[in-house]
Amino acid sequence: MNDELLIGLVSISDRASSGVYEDKGIPALREWFGQALSSPWRMETRLIPDQQATIEQTLIELCDVVGCDLVLTTGGTGPAVRDVTPEATLAVAHKVMPGFGEQMRQISLNFVPTAILSRQVAVIRGQSLILNLPGQPKSIKETLEGVKDADGKQIVPGIFAAVPYCLDLIGGPYVETHAAVVKAFRPKSAMRPPS
Repeated sequence: MNDELLIGLVSISDRASSGVYEDKGIPALREWFGQALSSPWRMETRLIPDQQATIEQTLIELCDVVGCDLVLTTGGTGPAVRDVTPEATLAVAHKVMPGFGEQMRQISLNFVPTAILSRQVAVIRGQSLILNLPGQPKSIKETLEGVKDADGKQIVPGIFAAVPYCLDLIGGPYVETHAAVVKAFRPKSAMRPPS
């Protein structure tokens, strides 16, 4: 079994995909994973427009053909007419994981009251976990890491704390993190000795 985590990063934006402005989502995620993961990983990236059929095809390709263990999308999760990322994600799902979306909104509500307008979802397709993240780099980091006080103590857990164990349960690689960024949580029975 391959112990390298393969992450698919999909930035969904009409304007960034057509070159009107530079995509910020993929670079922010690349940087965050570089700081957060202590086990081996690599990524596949896609920059696509806000079109439901294109989003669905991209998610299916990354899960079924490329074999990504984890697929993260950024953008397209609000209430605007062009925001169709959650619909596309749900359309390719085998299982829905509502706790992730609930927690993302809970985290974001600590920063902005408009967090309730976000429609992020998380699903499992085959042996891949797909998560819709916000579009802004600051919000992406907050969602993954959670809310910390001035001393860096965790107040509200980020969603990534639960991702490694979720990947264990669906047959993915054993993922380890740098606890200073985000501490992966597993039941004692699921822990391996540190590598």
